[in-house]
Amino acid sequence: MSDYPVDMSQNPEVKAFFDTATNTISYVVKDPNSRACAVIDSVMDIDYAAGRITYEHADAMIDYVQNNDLDLQWIIETHVHADHLSAAPYIQEKLGGKMGIGENITLIQNTFGKIFNEGTEFQRDGSQFDALFQEGSTYKIGDLKAFTLHTPGHTPACMVHVIGDAAFVGDTLFMPDGGSARCDFPGGSAEELYDSIQKVLSLPDEMRLFMCHDYGPNGRDIQWETTVGDEKQHNIHVGGGKTKEEFVTFRTERDAELEMPKLIIPALQVNMRAGEVPSDEDGNPVLKVPVNGL
Repeated sequence: MSDYPVDMSQNPEVKAFFDTATNTISYVVKDPNSRACAVIDSVMDIDYAAGRITYEHADAMIDYVQNNDLDLQWIIETHVHADHLSAAPYIQEKLGGKMGIGENITLIQNTFGKIFNEGTEFQRDGSQFDALFQEGSTYKIGDLKAFTLHTPGHTPACMVHVIGDAAFVGDTLFMPDGGSARCDFPGGSAEELYDSIQKVLSLPDEMRLFMCHDYGPNGRDIQWETTVGDEKQHNIHVGGGKTKEEFVTFRTERDAELEMPKLIIPALQVNMRAGEVPSDEDGNPVLKVPVNGL
């Protein structure tokens, strides 16, 4: 990891917001030496059966930023989520900040632009976002130094954001008793995910890791913070020196048994547009359901 600007002396303040409907954890990450902050993996609420979108989860984050007189500088997506809808543009409208995602968003847009028959008006160049991150990209949140790791496997566009002594891993890893994320979406790869996880586990053992999801395995309380050292020792899918071959065999067999996420159809359409709901030719918000497309 000597090629990466790891700075364990910087300790961002992290506030977590758990969404019970999608088991997603969103974060406000604050520079302890200034008002600057970032939002990571926000959630827009949807009642899919009723076709109704609301903003309770995002409003709680907005209230936190405003009540603490914070300056929102970045709105980060660790990847194009398939299980919840992003509230990034809603938060940006209220608080400002730049929206950022991995540069391979263009691969996602190309793949699912075809599946959803989006037409030529849908831009597939990532231009819906303000910044496209690459492996080793750097940015700042006040005085906090942040950099990105490209961690494909779950999706081609997955990125881990390392901010001081804290890393936000998206769906690359779960808590040690939760293991790892599925790899059977278009562009996913169990081989790539194993390599990506090893990249994360090469960070310092004391590095704090923050999850994007937790499902409380075996009935335990919801958790979202662990360390690199704990994952290396105890992660049930990759810990304890498990080999790449062992992981790929397990992950492939496991993924074959999983159902599609309940919100994958609306989530992909919205999230590949940086959180914007698509519209019909009259400008009305509308979502498509491709039959036998996924």
